[in-house]
Amino acid sequence: MPKKAKRPCGFPGCPELADEYYCPKHKDQIRKKAGGNYNRQRTPDTYKRYGRQWKKIRSAFLSENPMCEKCKRNGKLVPAQEVHHILPISQGGTHERSNLMALCKSCHSEITAKDTHGARSWEDAKGRGYNNLHEEKADNE
Repeated sequence: MPKKAKRPCGFPGCPELADEYYCPKHKDQIRKKAGGNYNRQRTPDTYKRYGRQWKKIRSAFLSENPMCEKCKRNGKLVPAQEVHHILPISQGGTHERSNLMALCKSCHSEITAKDTHGARSWEDAKGRGYNNLHEEKADNE
């Protein structure tokens, strides 16, 4: 049976190709940082927000938007693998299509890292350019 194709490391800014989500260098780094909770980073209430209904919405959205929106803006055609909430659910966002973006894993990791370590509110996110992505998306529809 053929081996699965390698894909970009999920660590923001890492150019290495990996068999799993992270390259070996970052996999060890993430495991050490997580302190043994490598696969248990989500809280139980997260599973309440992302249930069966979300999986249906996500699947339909990726079918309609198969390319990464951020890469497409930069002139690259990369398949989308993730669906990003422009306004996070934890901050009052919804699963409405106007609040969703199709992204590749690399772009989603980059935006999530910025959200986690920088913008803490929708107003901050607007100033960081996320609102521009949303407005461009609305203009294209």
